Amino acid sequence: MKVIGAGFGRTGTLSLKIALEILGFGKCYHMRDVIMRPRHILAWHKAGMGKPVDWDFIFKHYNATVDFPASLFYGELKRKYPSAKVILTIRDPEAWYQSTERTIYKVPTIIPYWFKRMVFPLRKFIEMTELLVWGGLFKNKFSDRELAIQIYNEHIQNVTRNVPKEDLLIFDVKEGWKPLCDFLDVDVPENISFPHLNTGDTMAKILNAVRILPYIVVIIIMISIGTLLIYPK
Repeated sequence: MKVIGAGFGRTGTLSLKIALEILGFGKCYHMRDVIMRPRHILAWHKAGMGKPVDWDFIFKHYNATVDFPASLFYGELKRKYPSAKVILTIRDPEAWYQSTERTIYKVPTIIPYWFKRMVFPLRKFIEMTELLVWGGLFKNKFSDRELAIQIYNEHIQNVTRNVPKEDLLIFDVKEGWKPLCDFLDVDVPENISFPHLNTGDTMAKILNAVRILPYIVVIIIMISIGTLLIYPK
């Protein structure tokens, strides 16, 4: 493990993930990687229940990590990988709250309960985020804007206090390549713009698509069943 991301979701973590991979730090772990790996979902779900995480299993094929849920364990990860650098992604607290509230905070509620029951990994994924993030980190009070921003600011203070200064970069992705490359002691990539991905508008469009996905699945299943009844083999 070479780089540990300590920033909350919606602070440019996907942009940082791609930037680190462009810089040659190997595969970088992100919440998107969790979604695609049911065994990882179960491992993080257990972490939400207070059980230890098998870091060697989680990061077997990764050299860096950013975003929830791993960023919640930055201190434990720093002790596990003491030579790793820590990057704390930040943004304006009000902008962070607005972006989070309109995007990832809505995920548990936009998917119908009946569909969660049908798709076991999806149900466990949502339960995991509720255990670790919305319930664990924000104490089921994320809708309280002032409290959520307070927790956000306290996290920044805690990271700053607990990580040695020489191993920590407090980074706004709007700053681009130079501070990141200076910190990691690598050259700025030539003719490659710093990635700026997963904007709030893009994420909102994705969530709108996710909202109707369960009904599309049911329609496809019903059409398939109807076809088999009309045209049996």
